[in-house]
This record gives sequence, structure tokens and C-alpha cells, in this order.
Amino acid sequence: MNFLAAELRDILQGPVLVGEPLRRHTTWRIGGPADIFIAPRNETELLASLRLLARVDVPWLPLGTGSNLLIRDGGFRGAVIHTGALRDSEFLGEGRVRVGGGLPLMRLVRACARKGLAGLEDLAGIPATVGGAVAMNAGAGGQDIAGVLETVSLAGPDGIEICSAARLDLGYRRAALPHGRIVAAALLRFQPADPQWLEQRIQSRLQNRRKAQGVGKPNAGSVFKNPPGEQAWKLIDRAGLRGYAVGNAEVSEKHTNFIVNRGGARASDVLALIAEIQRIVREQTGILLEPEVQVVGDA
Repeated sequence: MNFLAAELRDILQGPVLVGEPLRRHTTWRIGGPADIFIAPRNETELLASLRLLARVDVPWLPLGTGSNLLIRDGGFRGAVIHTGALRDSEFLGEGRVRVGGGLPLMRLVRACARKGLAGLEDLAGIPATVGGAVAMNAGAGGQDIAGVLETVSLAGPDGIEICSAARLDLGYRRAALPHGRIVAAALLRFQPADPQWLEQRIQSRLQNRRKAQGVGKPNAGSVFKNPPGEQAWKLIDRAGLRGYAVGNAEVSEKHTNFIVNRGGARASDVLALIAEIQRIVREQTGILLEPEVQVVGDA
């Protein structure tokens, strides 16, 4: 991997790290090392990286804020591509906005509110990048990315492909992104609304989120999807699992669809706890909870 790192340093101005602990880059503060960790400064560097990685047949993983993600203790055999520098934004008029895939979602929500553009204000406080939000069709309060997305710019070894929202088959917490592509940018369309009302709505959503989800310890957000007609946290709570722990991973006392890192938790702790929650809830209700978090890497 040192030879690959040297080649990447020749084409990137951003950092190229070998053996970087991924716990430094996830909101759970969990994750083994990446063989290679890179952070392209712009779309040109991203494309150059993808071409090189394809040429040497090295797998890669996109990484934004590191929320909604569990990286196993063995880390990731390949290259982790941090997208945080891809955060350009351009307001095009008529409610349309083009934003980089690495732009923090909260920054977009606030910028749109200032300009009187509605459509994502209920997602205030979700710790994601735009690219990550597209990849899982992030949503809250009746709104989701699907409601505003027009097209995505997908980066791959062969360049940029413009893909319509319809092709992504966006559904509840899912998007059918083509394999081997990274969300480099997205084109969104919003509706006009009063900026003052939007700001008040954002503050209300943030206040409610802090009250319900301010668990105070490292976490990845909601662990399970809500089953049809049910709420995952209620099923977990009724199963008596509030505060239930495996190792240093614990079901939050405040919000039972959150698993928190009490300090030094391993991915194996979290995975064992997820399996226990699924088993107990299924025994009591017949419902198998489906994880919302993405699990990657080697055990």
C-alpha cells in the first residue's frame, strides 16, 4: 500500500494516510484502520483518485460525516475516500440549488432557510453530508431527500454521470445508487417560503431533536428502520431493553433506537447488541427489526 500511497500523493493535494484509524472519522468513535485514507480537495482530484484505484483494482469506501455507519474492528482493506472538501454550493434561481456531495446537510438547510427555500427544514440536525443523505434518502418529519432531488452527479473511474432522481428508485431510507459511484454533487429544487418561518421551524426541530435524541455519548443515530405501522424505539423499549448492554455498547437510556459507545466499545460489541435486540424483539412481537446503519469492513 505504500507504493499506492506514493502514487496518490502525486495526484492529490489533500492528505494521503496509511493505516488511519477510522474511529477518528465516525460518530460512533468505532472502527479499525483503513489501508489508505484520502481526502480529495475537489472533483478533479476525486476523479483522478477513482481512475487510479480502478487501475490497480483497489476497493474504496466513500466517507462523509461518518454517521449511520459501523466500521468493523479489522478496518477497511482498501481506500477510504473522505468527501468533506466537496462542499461547493450554487443557488441557480427558481428554487434550484447545486451542492457538492460533501456539503454538511445542516449547512444546506440553513442556507436555504435564509433564502426562503423550503423542502428540507425538517431534516435540521441530521449529521450527514448531502452525498450521505442522498445515499440513504435521509428524512424526518414527513420530508426526505426524494422530495427535492432532481439529479445527482455520480463520479466514477470513467468520469461524471448525471443521473435523474427517478433512476435512483428512492424509498424509505434507501437509494439504488449504481455500484462504483460516489455522489459528487446534487441538483435540488425547493419551494418558496417565508425565511422567518423557516428559521423558526429549524429551531423547533433542533430543540425537539436535542430533547429526544441528545444522548450525550458517541452514537450513529437511529440504528433500526421503523417497521410499517410501528416505531422501532417503542418496540425496543417495550421489550425492556432500555440500558441493555453488550461490552461497552449500550441501548441509550434516553432514546432506545440509539446505541451509544460508553467508552472503548468495539464494533463487535455493537453487532452483538444489534443481534440481541433483534432476537428479543422478534421473540416478543414477531417483528424482525431491520438495521438502518451501514456495516462495512473486516471483523
